[in-house]
Amino acid sequence: MSVRTRGGRSSGRGQRQLRQRVRTAKGRRASSVRWLERQLNDPWVAEAKARGYRSRAAFKLLQLDEKAALLKPGQRVVDLGAAPGGWSQVAAAKVGPRGKVIALDLLPIEPIAGVEALQLDFLEEKAPELLRERLGGSADLVLSDMAPPSSGHASTDHLRIMALAEAALDFAEAVLSPDGAFVAKVWQGGSEKELLTRLKRRFAKVRHIKPAASRPESAELFVVATGFREDKEN
Repeated sequence: MSVRTRGGRSSGRGQRQLRQRVRTAKGRRASSVRWLERQLNDPWVAEAKARGYRSRAAFKLLQLDEKAALLKPGQRVVDLGAAPGGWSQVAAAKVGPRGKVIALDLLPIEPIAGVEALQLDFLEEKAPELLRERLGGSADLVLSDMAPPSSGHASTDHLRIMALAEAALDFAEAVLSPDGAFVAKVWQGGSEKELLTRLKRRFAKVRHIKPAASRPESAELFVVATGFREDKEN
Protein backbone atom coordinates (compact mmCIF):
# COMPACT_ATOMS: atom_id res chain seq x y z
CA MET A 1 0.00 0.00 0.00
CA SER A 2 1.45 3.37 -1.00
CA VAL A 3 0.75 6.61 0.81
CA ARG A 4 1.27 10.28 0.30
CA THR A 5 1.50 13.05 2.84
CA ARG A 6 0.27 16.56 3.26
CA GLY A 7 1.13 19.19 5.79
CA GLY A 8 -0.42 19.02 9.22
CA ARG A 9 -0.16 20.91 12.48
CA SER A 10 3.09 21.26 14.31
CA SER A 11 3.66 18.72 17.07
CA GLY A 12 4.49 19.57 20.64
CA ARG A 13 8.13 18.68 19.93
CA GLY A 14 8.45 21.37 17.29
CA GLN A 15 8.30 18.91 14.40
CA ARG A 16 5.85 19.34 11.57
CA GLN A 17 3.43 16.46 11.32
CA LEU A 18 2.61 15.14 7.87
CA ARG A 19 -0.79 13.66 7.21
CA GLN A 20 -0.60 10.44 5.26
CA ARG A 21 -3.18 9.54 2.64
CA VAL A 22 -3.87 6.28 0.85
CA ARG A 23 -2.79 6.56 -2.76
CA THR A 24 -3.84 3.11 -3.93
CA ALA A 25 -7.53 3.65 -3.17
CA LYS A 26 -8.75 2.22 -6.47
CA GLY A 27 -10.89 -0.84 -5.88
CA ARG A 28 -11.26 -0.11 -2.16
CA ARG A 29 -14.53 0.83 -0.52
CA ALA A 30 -14.70 4.42 0.71
CA SER A 31 -15.12 3.19 4.28
CA SER A 32 -11.95 1.09 3.94
CA VAL A 33 -9.99 4.07 2.66
CA ARG A 34 -11.19 6.21 5.56
CA TRP A 35 -10.23 3.48 8.04
CA LEU A 36 -6.76 3.10 6.51
CA GLU A 37 -6.11 6.84 6.56
CA ARG A 38 -7.30 7.06 10.15
CA GLN A 39 -4.93 4.24 11.13
CA LEU A 40 -2.02 5.83 9.27
CA ASN A 41 -2.52 9.13 11.05
CA ASP A 42 -3.44 7.89 14.52
CA PRO A 43 -0.67 8.72 17.03
CA TRP A 44 -1.79 5.88 19.30
CA VAL A 45 -1.27 3.39 16.48
CA ALA A 46 2.26 4.69 15.96
CA GLU A 47 2.98 4.63 19.69
CA ALA A 48 1.66 1.08 19.99
CA LYS A 49 4.05 -0.06 17.27
CA ALA A 50 6.94 1.78 18.93
CA ARG A 51 6.26 0.13 22.29
CA GLY A 52 5.58 -3.34 20.94
CA TYR A 53 1.86 -3.46 21.73
CA ARG A 54 -0.33 -5.47 19.40
CA SER A 55 -2.99 -2.79 19.18
CA ARG A 56 -3.67 0.83 20.10
CA ALA A 57 -6.27 -0.54 22.52
CA ALA A 58 -3.45 -1.27 24.97
CA PHE A 59 -3.39 2.42 25.86
CA LYS A 60 -7.10 2.35 26.71
CA LEU A 61 -6.48 -0.25 29.40
CA LEU A 62 -3.41 1.61 30.67
CA GLN A 63 -5.50 4.76 31.00
CA LEU A 64 -8.41 2.93 32.63
CA ASP A 65 -5.93 1.48 35.12
CA GLU A 66 -4.55 4.94 35.88
CA LYS A 67 -8.04 6.15 36.79
CA ALA A 68 -9.40 3.09 38.58
CA ALA A 69 -6.32 1.18 39.87
CA LEU A 70 -7.57 -2.08 38.39
CA LEU A 71 -4.38 -4.09 37.89
CA LYS A 72 -2.18 -5.22 40.77
CA PRO A 73 0.71 -7.67 41.16
CA GLY A 74 -0.37 -11.26 41.72
CA GLN A 75 -3.90 -10.89 40.34
CA ARG A 76 -5.75 -13.46 38.26
CA VAL A 77 -7.18 -11.79 35.16
CA VAL A 78 -9.47 -12.95 32.36
CA ASP A 79 -9.47 -11.04 29.05
CA LEU A 80 -12.59 -11.79 26.97
CA GLY A 81 -12.42 -11.36 23.20
CA ALA A 82 -8.71 -10.78 23.64
CA ALA A 83 -7.36 -11.02 20.07
CA PRO A 84 -4.95 -9.66 18.98
CA GLY A 85 -3.82 -9.33 22.60
CA GLY A 86 -3.10 -5.69 23.43
CA TRP A 87 -5.05 -5.76 26.71
CA SER A 88 -3.54 -9.10 27.68
CA GLN A 89 -0.05 -7.67 27.15
CA VAL A 90 -0.77 -4.80 29.53
CA ALA A 91 -2.42 -7.07 32.11
CA ALA A 92 0.48 -9.56 32.10
CA ALA A 93 3.02 -6.78 32.65
CA LYS A 94 0.99 -5.34 35.52
CA VAL A 95 0.21 -8.56 37.43
CA GLY A 96 3.76 -9.87 37.02
CA PRO A 97 5.05 -13.43 37.41
CA ARG A 98 3.00 -14.08 40.55
CA GLY A 99 -0.22 -13.31 38.68
CA LYS A 100 -2.00 -15.11 35.89
CA VAL A 101 -3.67 -13.84 32.72
CA ILE A 102 -5.95 -15.94 30.54
CA ALA A 103 -6.96 -14.58 27.14
CA LEU A 104 -10.10 -15.97 25.49
CA ASP A 105 -11.15 -15.51 21.89
CA LEU A 106 -12.81 -17.38 19.06
CA LEU A 107 -9.75 -16.46 17.00
CA PRO A 108 -6.26 -17.86 17.60
CA ILE A 109 -3.90 -15.55 19.52
CA GLU A 110 -0.18 -15.52 18.88
CA PRO A 111 1.77 -16.39 22.06
CA ILE A 112 2.22 -13.59 24.60
CA ALA A 113 4.70 -13.77 27.46
CA GLY A 114 2.88 -14.37 30.74
CA VAL A 115 -0.47 -15.08 29.07
CA GLU A 116 -2.33 -18.34 28.55
CA ALA A 117 -4.42 -18.05 25.39
CA LEU A 118 -7.52 -20.20 24.91
CA GLN A 119 -9.42 -20.42 21.63
CA LEU A 120 -12.81 -20.69 23.26
CA ASP A 121 -16.28 -19.14 23.14
CA PHE A 122 -16.87 -17.63 26.58
CA LEU A 123 -20.60 -18.15 26.03
CA GLU A 124 -20.19 -21.93 26.17
CA GLU A 125 -21.72 -23.46 29.27
CA LYS A 126 -18.41 -25.08 30.26
CA ALA A 127 -16.39 -21.86 29.93
CA PRO A 128 -16.65 -20.53 33.54
CA GLU A 129 -15.69 -23.87 35.08
CA LEU A 130 -12.79 -24.28 32.64
CA LEU A 131 -11.54 -20.81 33.49
CA ARG A 132 -11.62 -21.49 37.20
CA GLU A 133 -9.60 -24.66 36.62
CA ARG A 134 -7.00 -22.83 34.56
CA LEU A 135 -6.79 -19.94 37.01
CA GLY A 136 -6.61 -22.20 40.04
CA GLY A 137 -9.54 -20.37 41.60
CA SER A 138 -11.69 -17.31 41.01
CA ALA A 139 -10.72 -14.27 38.93
CA ASP A 140 -9.85 -10.91 40.43
CA LEU A 141 -10.64 -9.02 37.24
CA VAL A 142 -12.65 -9.72 34.10
CA LEU A 143 -11.97 -7.50 31.09
CA SER A 144 -14.02 -7.10 27.92
CA ASP A 145 -13.03 -4.84 25.04
CA MET A 146 -15.42 -6.71 22.76
CA ALA A 147 -17.63 -5.03 20.18
CA PRO A 148 -19.85 -6.59 17.52
CA PRO A 149 -19.24 -5.91 13.82
CA SER A 150 -20.82 -2.62 12.79
CA SER A 151 -24.08 -2.87 10.91
CA GLY A 152 -24.04 0.81 9.97
CA HIS A 153 -27.24 1.34 11.95
CA ALA A 154 -26.49 3.14 15.23
CA SER A 155 -29.47 1.86 17.22
CA THR A 156 -28.91 -1.73 16.16
CA ASP A 157 -25.20 -1.53 16.94
CA HIS A 158 -25.93 -0.08 20.37
CA LEU A 159 -28.32 -2.90 21.23
CA ARG A 160 -25.77 -5.48 20.05
CA ILE A 161 -22.91 -4.13 22.15
CA MET A 162 -25.13 -3.85 25.21
CA ALA A 163 -26.17 -7.50 24.77
CA LEU A 164 -22.49 -8.43 24.51
CA ALA A 165 -21.66 -6.47 27.66
CA GLU A 166 -24.49 -8.21 29.53
CA ALA A 167 -23.21 -11.61 28.38
CA ALA A 168 -19.73 -10.66 29.61
CA LEU A 169 -21.26 -9.69 32.95
CA ASP A 170 -22.99 -13.08 33.16
CA PHE A 171 -19.58 -14.68 32.76
CA ALA A 172 -17.95 -12.32 35.26
CA GLU A 173 -20.57 -13.08 37.91
CA ALA A 174 -19.76 -16.78 37.51
CA VAL A 175 -15.98 -16.45 37.92
CA LEU A 176 -15.22 -13.36 40.01
CA SER A 177 -13.93 -13.54 43.56
CA PRO A 178 -15.35 -11.24 46.28
CA ASP A 179 -14.17 -7.64 45.81
CA GLY A 180 -13.26 -8.40 42.18
CA ALA A 181 -13.70 -6.00 39.27
CA PHE A 182 -15.29 -5.96 35.83
CA VAL A 183 -14.62 -3.74 32.81
CA ALA A 184 -16.63 -3.77 29.59
CA LYS A 185 -16.90 -1.64 26.48
CA VAL A 186 -20.29 0.01 25.92
CA TRP A 187 -21.58 2.74 23.63
CA GLN A 188 -23.45 5.87 24.59
CA GLY A 189 -27.17 5.40 24.03
CA GLY A 190 -30.47 4.79 25.70
CA SER A 191 -30.50 1.10 26.59
CA GLU A 192 -28.07 0.90 29.48
CA LYS A 193 -30.47 0.95 32.40
CA GLU A 194 -30.77 -2.82 32.81
CA LEU A 195 -27.00 -3.33 32.72
CA LEU A 196 -26.35 -0.53 35.20
CA THR A 197 -29.04 -1.84 37.55
CA ARG A 198 -27.37 -5.24 37.59
CA LEU A 199 -23.92 -3.76 38.10
CA LYS A 200 -24.99 -1.54 40.97
CA ARG A 201 -26.58 -4.52 42.71
CA ARG A 202 -23.46 -6.68 42.45
CA PHE A 203 -20.64 -4.12 42.76
CA ALA A 204 -19.81 -1.47 45.33
CA LYS A 205 -18.83 1.18 42.76
CA VAL A 206 -19.81 1.62 39.11
CA ARG A 207 -18.71 4.37 36.75
CA HIS A 208 -18.16 5.20 33.10
CA ILE A 209 -14.72 6.21 31.83
CA LYS A 210 -13.71 7.39 28.37
CA PRO A 211 -9.93 6.97 28.03
CA ALA A 212 -7.92 9.52 26.09
CA ALA A 213 -7.01 6.83 23.56
CA SER A 214 -10.68 6.43 22.59
CA ARG A 215 -11.26 8.43 19.44
CA PRO A 216 -13.13 11.68 20.22
CA GLU A 217 -15.80 11.00 17.60
CA SER A 218 -16.48 7.51 18.93
CA ALA A 219 -19.48 6.73 21.16
CA GLU A 220 -17.24 4.26 22.99
CA LEU A 221 -17.20 4.25 26.80
CA PHE A 222 -16.04 1.71 29.35
CA VAL A 223 -18.11 0.71 32.32
CA VAL A 224 -15.85 0.01 35.30
CA ALA A 225 -17.32 -1.88 38.24
CA THR A 226 -15.31 -2.61 41.39
CA GLY A 227 -16.01 -4.31 44.71
CA PHE A 228 -17.88 -7.42 43.53
CA ARG A 229 -20.18 -8.76 46.22
CA GLU A 230 -22.09 -11.97 46.79
CA ASP A 231 -25.61 -12.16 45.43
CA LYS A 232 -27.74 -12.13 48.57
CA GLU A 233 -30.81 -13.20 46.63
CA ASN A 234 -29.32 -16.65 45.90
